[in-house]
Amino acid sequence: MQTMKNATTTVAVASRRRFISIGAAAGLAGAAPWAFAQEGYPKQPIKLIVPFAAGSGTDAVARITAQMLGEALKASVIVDNRAGANGVIAAEFVAKAPPDGYTLFMTTNTTHSANPSLMKSLPYDPVKDFAPVSRMGNLPFMLVVNNELPVRSVAELLAWGRAHPGKLTYASGNSTGIVSGATLSRMSGVPMLHVPYKSTPPAIADLIGGQVSMMVVDLAAGLATVKAGKMRAIAVTTQERTKLFPELPPLAETPELKGFDITSWNGVFAPAGTPRDVVLKLNKVLSEMANGTAFRERVAKLGFDAFGSTPEELGAFTVSELAKWKKLIQAAGIQPE
Repeated sequence: MQTMKNATTTVAVASRRRFISIGAAAGLAGAAPWAFAQEGYPKQPIKLIVPFAAGSGTDAVARITAQMLGEALKASVIVDNRAGANGVIAAEFVAKAPPDGYTLFMTTNTTHSANPSLMKSLPYDPVKDFAPVSRMGNLPFMLVVNNELPVRSVAELLAWGRAHPGKLTYASGNSTGIVSGATLSRMSGVPMLHVPYKSTPPAIADLIGGQVSMMVVDLAAGLATVKAGKMRAIAVTTQERTKLFPELPPLAETPELKGFDITSWNGVFAPAGTPRDVVLKLNKVLSEMANGTAFRERVAKLGFDAFGSTPEELGAFTVSELAKWKKLIQAAGIQPE
């Protein structure tokens, strides 16, 4: 009898083991292919999605990033511009992409800080739908005016606006341009008409052509045009001068604009659920790149201040920036659309 019980127990254990093995195999067979993406990653080209058009500051930095990232990983990294809807089109695309490490997002405070307060609803969540990889740096912004506008300082600009009520217009190609223009108008008490654009390059073109009076643009996108004498820079939006254009005073130095301080940032994200090993591999390359001399010198020529971070630092920074930009937008009197 005891022998029979032992035999029965042996058969039962064997059956359970067989069941577990079959179940595990079924689970692996049904697992998403990106579950194993970390083995030998990368094995195929990587797409670096940019939420703005070619010629924008973020695009320029992304192209240098893609080249150097590809060299480090020995893989092809392709920049994919998906402009429109203030970055929403690109953000939604990345949020819904397979989390396999082959779709990355080079973005800014537009999609990950400002949009939740600028829009009534979004098809993505900047925190839940993305895996932070690394910050890449800051994009200092400057206030530029059309050359025909007879002003060479912020004080002169505001005086001209008061003397010509309803005549000042400001273009924007991203959230920083939107919020900075609205904040400038509210703090100074000078009415300014907002003219939104799909991206920065067409806004710059219309500013040069005289269709709009001024705009707040990142140095990376506008510096070459300013140096070519096609438009005039009169201030930066940061509270302190930037080493990238030290002769420009901060808007905050104008008495009516005391405390004005708006800084744009740039970072790389992946879709939520991207394997941790992949995120860490990408972070090692990107953070070392952003903190390294070669990358910093190349992007500095575009007016970009580069530095890297850990994924955790970028995640915490994103959360804090959401709160900061919510206050900025509410203070500027901008209503969600």
